[in-house]
Amino acid sequence: MIPSEIPLIGYKKILYTTGLREQSRFAFHHAASLSRAYQAQLTVFHVVPGDDEMDQRLLTYIDEKLWQQIKSSSLREVKQLLMERKRDNAAIVESVDSFCKENEQSMSENPLVTYNIVVEWGHPAEKILEYAENHGYELIIMGRRPFRTWSRIGNSTSVEVAQRSSIPVMIVQVPSS
Repeated sequence: MIPSEIPLIGYKKILYTTGLREQSRFAFHHAASLSRAYQAQLTVFHVVPGDDEMDQRLLTYIDEKLWQQIKSSSLREVKQLLMERKRDNAAIVESVDSFCKENEQSMSENPLVTYNIVVEWGHPAEKILEYAENHGYELIIMGRRPFRTWSRIGNSTSVEVAQRSSIPVMIVQVPSS
């Protein structure tokens, strides 16, 4: 049955996903704006792509105890752990650090928006869906760049999440310029 009035939909928990690419930066402004408008809890969620094979490769560089600690830590803790170890992951650490600083600068202009950061390891779409459902999020916000070829459509994390999610997904199209 269709309601006679349009219901007011409010969001209390918004999950903003970032791959630390340009489209994620653009989508952040939408997530922050909606978080502020609805006074919703905003979580910045990043998935480091990985699998058991990747875990084994990384274990050749760091010990298993540290790897388990990294996998269960927040983004800030991961950055700190990696920087303390001063491994060859400098490019990744700089990328994450730069992304966070840029977002924090945007936040400082508007102190009403606060957020927490979560990092997971694994298949991005799987981890996004699992985290959103297990933690009661009501909206997932993702960015994506325009597809250049039709063959890439099926390989998109945002498309996979949108197709499989029981939670509303907002995909922010990044301008092509």
